[in-house]
Order: sequence, then structure tokens, then C-alpha cells
Amino acid sequence: MKPRELRALCLSFNAAVEDFPFSPEISVFKVLGRMFALTHLDARPLTVNLKCDPEDAVRLRGEHEGLIVPGWHMNKRHWNTVTVDGGLPDRLVRELVEDSYDLVVAGLPRAERLRLDRP
Repeated sequence: MKPRELRALCLSFNAAVEDFPFSPEISVFKVLGRMFALTHLDARPLTVNLKCDPEDAVRLRGEHEGLIVPGWHMNKRHWNTVTVDGGLPDRLVRELVEDSYDLVVAGLPRAERLRLDRP
């Protein structure tokens, strides 16, 4: 997956926005103010920090050693750093980004979740 594809994917979700709270080089993708992805789009290799169910996080790290690792500078239980321009299939990367978005949305207050469902 190329940087422009990763950016487009992150922005394709309902109410997703790109923000730069840490530096102009670090893209933070949020839904209603909550982060679901963090990446440096110019970095090589291209990686992205994604929220993950703790049990799935451990399983994925074991299945994709070196390509999915505990989240860099994040809560290692809930976040993984995923190398997206390496050996992982794009389909898996898309699923992991979508899962991260869904986990963050599930943690939003009910009223905010309902706002997302409106067309």
C-alpha cells in the first residue's frame, strides 16, 4: 500500500479527519476527536499505529512477526504498529484500519455514535 492509498483509506470513513497535533509530518486520523490511526506518510518503511482488540493484537503480532509489532509510543496492549508497505496483503491492512476505526467508534458515547449513522 502506498502513502496516498493509506491516507485515502483513513479519510474514507464517516466523519474521519486528518490532523497534525504533534508535528506537520505526523498525520493523525480521528473520528469525532478520537484517534484511530497515526502515521508518518513520508517514512520508509511506511508504518501506521492502529487500535486493536488486545487478544487480536497479540495474535496478529505472532502471525506477522516483524510486520505487526506493539504500538510505538502507544499503549502496547491496545495499539499495534503495522508495516503497510512490506509483506502484508493490502486487504489485511484495510481490515486492520477499519477495525481500528470501528473500535474507536464503539467507544464513543451513544449520542455521538448515533450522529455518525445519519446520512
